[in-house]
Amino acid sequence: MIMLKEKPNMDYIEQLAGDDHLFKQKFITILQEEFPEEKKEYLHNINNDLSREAALNVHKLKHKLNILGLHKSYRLAVQYEEELRLGDTKLKQDFSSILETVETYLKTI
Repeated sequence: MIMLKEKPNMDYIEQLAGDDHLFKQKFITILQEEFPEEKKEYLHNINNDLSREAALNVHKLKHKLNILGLHKSYRLAVQYEEELRLGDTKLKQDFSSILETVETYLKTI
């Protein structure tokens, strides 16, 4: 298992929102609502050996990693997405760990 040692952060969202606290809160709310659903769909697909469908889920999820400052995790997700398209799931554990980290973080902001 690859240890990425990254922590999600709000830097990008704060930079994007500036002093617009309403925009920032709306952005966070969208992340908090979409992420669990996208994660659930990904888990369903990966657990049912639907690697092509799971690749589409990873494609959606990886952008949220970048938004939360997880640049190494984003790069891993890009690689994982490509491998899933070929039926290779060896990065499943690493990606699942990243998803858990993000889900936990989104519950705290």
